Formats: sequence, C-alpha cells, structure tokens
Amino acid sequence: MKKLLFPALLFLFKLNSGFAQTLPDSSRSLKEVVIRPYYTPQPLLRSTGSFGLIDSNSLQQQQPVSLVPAMNTLAGVRMEERSPGSYRLSIRGSLLRSPFGIRNVKIYFEEFPLTDAGGNSYLNALDVGSISNIQVLKGPQSSVFGANSGGVVLISPLAIQKDSSLLHVKLQGGSYGLFQENTQLGKQWEKYQLTISQAFQRSDGYRDHSAMERKYIQVFQNYNYSSAASLKALLFYSNLHYNTPGGLTEAQYAENPTLSRPASAFTNSAIAQNAGIYSKTFYAGISNDWQINEHFKQVTAVFGSTTDFKNPFITNYEHRKEFTLGLRTYISYEQRKKTLNWKVNAGLESMQTSTDFDNFDNNFGSPAALQAADKLKASSNFAFVHFNFDYLNKWLLEISGSANLYQYRYESIAPVAIAAKTNTFDVQLMPRIALSYLATADFALHASVSKGYSPPTLPELRASDNIINVDLQPEQGWNYETGFKVETLKKRIFIDVTGFYFQLNNAIVRRLNENDTEFFINAGGTKQWGLETAFSAWLIPSRNKGLLRSLQLKNALTLSRFKFSNYQDQANDYTGNKLTGVPSNTIWSSADLQFNKGWYLFVQHNYTSSIPLNDANSVKASAYHLLQGKIGWKNLKMAKVPVEVFVGADNLLNQKYSLGNDLNAAGGRYFNAAARRNFYAGLLMKFM
Repeated sequence: MKKLLFPALLFLFKLNSGFAQTLPDSSRSLKEVVIRPYYTPQPLLRSTGSFGLIDSNSLQQQQPVSLVPAMNTLAGVRMEERSPGSYRLSIRGSLLRSPFGIRNVKIYFEEFPLTDAGGNSYLNALDVGSISNIQVLKGPQSSVFGANSGGVVLISPLAIQKDSSLLHVKLQGGSYGLFQENTQLGKQWEKYQLTISQAFQRSDGYRDHSAMERKYIQVFQNYNYSSAASLKALLFYSNLHYNTPGGLTEAQYAENPTLSRPASAFTNSAIAQNAGIYSKTFYAGISNDWQINEHFKQVTAVFGSTTDFKNPFITNYEHRKEFTLGLRTYISYEQRKKTLNWKVNAGLESMQTSTDFDNFDNNFGSPAALQAADKLKASSNFAFVHFNFDYLNKWLLEISGSANLYQYRYESIAPVAIAAKTNTFDVQLMPRIALSYLATADFALHASVSKGYSPPTLPELRASDNIINVDLQPEQGWNYETGFKVETLKKRIFIDVTGFYFQLNNAIVRRLNENDTEFFINAGGTKQWGLETAFSAWLIPSRNKGLLRSLQLKNALTLSRFKFSNYQDQANDYTGNKLTGVPSNTIWSSADLQFNKGWYLFVQHNYTSSIPLNDANSVKASAYHLLQGKIGWKNLKMAKVPVEVFVGADNLLNQKYSLGNDLNAAGGRYFNAAARRNFYAGLLMKFM
C-alpha cells in the first residue's frame, strides 16, 4: 500500500514546482470556483473549512442512475449501495449507526431540510438527473445547521438558466435490465422561472432479488415578484421500491456472490419473505427571499413532507407513516468598509416529525398478526448566529454557534398500551470558530475548531426489536482541523490539503439479537485522525483548435486512522481497534478528455483498502480497484435535433467486491456483492 500512497502524496506536494512547467501556455484564466457554505458566497480558495463540490459537469460524467460514483470522488466521503436504491452515506466517519439509510449527516435540498426531525434522510428518493450540484461540508456543522456530527450536504435542484428554454429527454439502458428515462422541461419568463423534471428508472440487479424501480417528478419555481424580493417553491414526489437480497456469509459470497440470503433452520429466505423497501414520499417547500435594503436581508422557508414506508423483512413486516412540518428563517446584516467587511446571520429552525410504527408478522411478503404498534413524535429546534469578518480581503474569520433542543414523545399502542410520555434531552450549545489567511494570491491557510452532536433517530429509538429505548443518548464530539489550499497558473491548478482530529463520545452503535432484530446503544467513543487531499489540473484548458480540445486530471486521497476509544461490548474490550466499516486508505483519480467534433472520454479509478467488518477486526472485506469509463459524441443531429450519444462501462477490471457491507452481522452475513463488469449506453436529445 505504501508504494501507492507515497507517490500520490509526492505528486500532490511537488506539483506546483515541477509539473507546472510542462503545462502549455495560455492567456486565458479559468473561472474562480465559488461556494456558499454559510449563506455568504466565497471563493473556494479562501474557505475556512474543508468543502467538496460536485458541479453539474461532474454529475454528467457519471452514470446517472446512482449518486454513489459522484459522491465517492470527494476525499473524506464514502457512499455505499448494498443493492440498487439502498444508499448509505458517511462523512469522516463510520457506518456503525447505519444498517441502511443515513445517520449523523444533515441534508438540505435548496433552502429546505431533507433530513426530518426524526433524523431520516430519504436521499434515495431523489433522481440524480434532477440535481444541479452538491456541496459537502465536512466535519461537524451543528453551529449553523443543527444536529449533525459528520457533516452537511447541500443539494441544489435542477434549474433553467436565465433567458432560455429547456426540453431535454435522456434514455439509457444497460446490463442487468437497466432502463432509465429522464425528461427536463423549463421556461424562463420575464420574472418567473419554471423547471420540471420527470424520471423513471428500473433494473433487475446483479444479485437474485435485487430489482429496483423509481418513479419521480420534481417542480422548481422562482418568482421575482419585486426588484428586491423573490419566492421559490420546490416540490417532488418519489415512488421507490427495491428488493433487499440480504447479506451473505463469507463461504456463500465466495461460492456464488449473486445469491440472495438463503433460508436457514429458523428463518425463510429473502425471496420467500419478499424482503424489500416500498417508500412513497411527497415533499414541498416555499421560501421568501427579501433584500430589505443594502444592509438587511431576510429569508423564511416553510416545508413539509409525508412518507409511507413499508419494509417486509425476514422476521417482521414494518409499516411507518411519517409526517413532517417545519420552518427555517434567518436575517442577515452586512456592512462593507474599505478594510473590513462583516456580516452576521441569525435565525432559527424548528420542525416536528410524527411517525406511526406498526410491526406485523411477515407472511411471505404480506402483513399478518400485529407484533407491536407505537406512535413517536420528534421535535428538533435550534437557534443560531454566524459572524463573518473579512479584513483586507486576506483574513477571513467566522464565529458561529447554536443552541439545540431535541425531544421526542412516545406512546405504545400494542401489545401493551402505555400512556404518552416525553423525553427531553439537555440543551446543547454547539460552537465553531474558523480562520483562513490568504498569504499570497494563490496560497491560503485555514484552521477551525467545532463541536457536533447527533441525537438518536426515531428508527434507533424504536428499532426493529420493537422496544422504545428511552436510555439512548445523543453522541457528540470536538473536531480540530487545519490545512492549506493552492490555486495557481490562472486557476488551472487547485490543491487542497486538510488534516483533522475528531473525538466522538457516547457513540451510538448498532447491535443485533439472535433473531436478527436490531437495537442501539451508547458504547464509548472514537478517536479519528485523518488526512484529505484534493487536486485538479487543466493540463490543456478549453480551446477551439487541435485534436484534443481540453484535458483535466483530478485526484482525491483519504487517509483514515480511526480507532475505538473506551469501547466495550459486554465482556469484550475493543479499545484501540480500527473503526468498523472504514477503509484506512482510498485513492480516486480521473481524466476528462474533450476532443474536436464533440467527442469526449472520461475515465476514473477508485482504490479502496480492506475494511474491518466487525468490532473485533477479525473479518475484513478485501481491497479493490474500481475502473470506470465513458465515451460519447455531442455533435450528432437527428431531424435537426441535437443529440448526444454515449457508452459507458463499470468495473472494467471485473473486481469481486462488496459495496455496502453489513457490519457486525449476525451469523457472519457481512457481504453484499456489487456488480461485476457491466455496460450501459444512451442518448440525450436536446429539443430546446
């Protein structure tokens, strides 16, 4: 492994002095990358933390059926898919809390929280083609965004450009019965903008019993009803179903990785029980943006969602009905002087999520006798303030903090009725202080200290063992990080290096009973040392002559030295063991080549080291190399309609690997095999 890591690090740090001399001369500067992590646009070079950006071009380079390939291009971010449609996401952390779904990460869609008060984030409800870009804020961001200990994901919906019309239709098909259709329709009037995205996707999957299907529609509107105010509206409906084939033992995985979980002496098979997820989500939000005067601005957003969630599992059939309603509002004051610009944002976010839990016996995929029924209501409320001081366009200081109040109300209906009770956690104060210094025009240093916390989610408080765990407490920890960014040669080279240390206390971890039902406990903590690097270089910036019109290289390196601290499971002491589910090293690299006459080629490689699958570190998933590629032609025309055609391949090296392991799995069923070498092809028709 060292043979891979040291050349990669040397390549990053020596690039500016050596490799830069080989770049062809160009008088053109590339556009500056600007992000908006804390309500204030700022150049990525001067940002006070470690941020990842996936722009629209990066999304289009990937196969648009899953967010996994795009998210895994970012250092410090790991996204998994146990079977098509089953997402898991971690930022600088493990997946100990995530048998499926997303924990301790807060997600926003435009101005609106996609993460509900109960901690659920239905990211797999979204269609990839309906997303414009994604920003990832790494490390705790509780000072502004409330409960999270891993980070925040900011997603922008697809929106039409100004003064234009849009009508695009994309069709693609591929291995294992893959078919996807996406239609985008948009129109810009004088003051009103409307973008509609509709999508359908289905596949049979690589493994037995791993089919998925999603129907999706999204509407985004922006109405500038005055010169100083605008109204945005976002809504989507997603109808998602995917089968869950279940984990395999090491012997089963070695013999035939395409198998679904077979029957045992005590349980039926995943196929017999029709194990899967049926999730229907409707989401709507409206926000008003009012520039009161040159100093004051006020933004208010209201949002709500409803989800009907069904999960026939091996041992039971769970049915959840969820309803969320919330408000987010803040006011900004900005003062610009010759030497000092400063800005303050102050606001609050409040939401409630009500969930009805009903668990039945699973009679071959149909609900049978009632096992348990409960009602839970989570309330998440926090107030925040964020100061931004920019001195001489060199020193950037950010000071922020929030006061968080979280509580939940629970009531048991069956098998024994228990009157409603409320459990309120102590108010949590979450500070962050961060500083960046622009030493030269192309070199900046940054450092930050922040605190994060994450309360248990409703599916953790009331897990599949059907017991409401009133003793489960929030996890929390401090994060320290520092690093530097370099942007040289007319913004054609960018380097970002960040080191951090995060100490998590009272960690929430998953445990399994003998009958495969799960429960969660607080068990010690973790000590997480990490190094993240990101690099991009335009060897050939965009030009209008020559066979090769542009060439861009990118690289992302993640080193994770994460270990358990004071961590015990009954009589076993795992202190000092590697953190379960976290690879020690990942390296991602890509090359984007644009040729004349509209031809292009995109190639990427992902190396992931071995992954410990249990707390004892006695079982590991093997390291793997994942090579993917895509080639296309943009200048084709059919009946005067511009058409882009493309062909792509995944896992070109035909690696046998598990993408989405079941951690600490009962019966040793750790492995969920990913697809071997597979292909896809499609076309994009641009009517407008």
